[in-house]
Order: sequence, then C-alpha cells, then structure tokens
Amino acid sequence: MSETSYAAAPVDRAREHPIGTESAMTGPQSSPKEADRPFSATSQCGNCFVRQVCMSSTLEQATRHDSMAGNWRVVRQGHALYRTGDPFHSIYVLRSGSFKTVIAHQNGREYVSGFFLPGETLGLDGICTELHACDAIALEDSAVCVIPFHLLETLCREVKSMQQSVHKMLGAEIVRETGHMMLMGRMTAEQRVAAFLLDISARLRRRGYSATELALRMTREEIGSYLGLTLETVSRTLSRFQQEGWIRVQGKQITLLDIEALDAR
Repeated sequence: MSETSYAAAPVDRAREHPIGTESAMTGPQSSPKEADRPFSATSQCGNCFVRQVCMSSTLEQATRHDSMAGNWRVVRQGHALYRTGDPFHSIYVLRSGSFKTVIAHQNGREYVSGFFLPGETLGLDGICTELHACDAIALEDSAVCVIPFHLLETLCREVKSMQQSVHKMLGAEIVRETGHMMLMGRMTAEQRVAAFLLDISARLRRRGYSATELALRMTREEIGSYLGLTLETVSRTLSRFQQEGWIRVQGKQITLLDIEALDAR
C-alpha cells in the first residue's frame, strides 16, 4: 500500500448540500433526497448524527440558531478548509469526514499537529491572532458546519449554556495540546503508537462507533509526523502489536483485539 501524503490543494468553495457518501468511520450514508433538499439549519442539526457531541444541541436553544449554523461547507479529500495566515472569521464543527492540521516549520518541513473526527471543532487556532496558524486538510470528502465567531461571541453573552459549551470546547483543546506534548516528550515509540490507537478508539466510542474497529484515513507517514516517529517505526510497531495478538491490521483498517495490553504499554 502506498503511504504518500495527501497533497495540499486549493480551498474548495462553499456548497450548501451534504456530500453524497460518508465513510464507516464518519457516519451513515446521506440519501439522494437529503443531498438535494434545501438547507435548513434547524432540521439538519436535528437530524445530524453528531448532534449530541457538538454544540448544535446548545445552538438549537438559541434564537439566532439559523444565522449561526446556516452555512454548511463540503471540502473534498486533499483540499484545505483554511490555510496558515488566512483571516480568522469562523470555527467549524465537523459533521462528517476527517481532517488533519499541518504546521509548517521555519526549516520548510511540515508537521501534522492533529487529527479531527466528527463532532470535533476546527479553527480555534485563529482566535488568538485572528489569523489561522495551521492548514486544515481533509483526509476524505468531509462536511463542516460554519459558525461565525462574532455571532458566537454575541450569543455567549446572551445564553449561559452556550458560554459553558464554548468554555468546555476551549478546555478540551488545552487538554488535547497538553496530552500531545506529554506523548511527544515522555513516551517510547511503542507507547506513542498505543496511545494514539487508544485515543482514536475513545473518541470514536464517544460518537457511537465501535471502540475496536478503526478505519484510519491518515497514512502511516502522517501518523508518524504526528507522533514524532518515522514511517518505518510506525509500520514496525504496528507489525509487532499484531504479532503479539493485540491488534489486527488490514491496510488502514485496524482492529483492537486487546485494549488492556495496549493500555499497559
């Protein structure tokens, strides 16, 4: 299997309809009728399978919900939702698909700084300077709900539950960054790969998916970049885990057979 990275491509323009198919990792397939139906923020949030794990459930209680969640963008595989240096205007709740965020180092190399699954929020990197600090690239055809940040700020002043949701969202981002720093600085290669698999498993379980069947859309090279490891080290570690009987690997499909053993690494 080829392990080449997805090439960065021009930003896909906004489209007000869902993608036609969604992967087993990201949710049920959208029907043609749904794809052709005019967009309604309230009805789409009510029918969205990630509603309970994103802020849409709070948005539905707000009077400005339609203007807040009325934009819906499709980003095709390998294309950018936003790029480093783009003006910050909105945050994005991932409805389907998956993304990686990439940071360019001053030495010219690019590093994967995160992976995002349905129900998770992209774009928070732009709040501080009002410019995005990374590229957000779709790992597969994906759909995001666009939430203008200035409207979100206004709504936070009016609706306490929304303010609490935003605080939790920002807190979760701090926890994610702290966990990644610990993973990079204090763990062996095997511990990093095991922790990565367990993290994806836990995030999928919270979204109603199987905790043991992982359809990884990122390449081994991208996983290595995120973990501070080489492609060869990632592949060798996964092979060892399989030999130990802890996982089963079939291309990008990984089945966790012994979560306790992985957690004990």
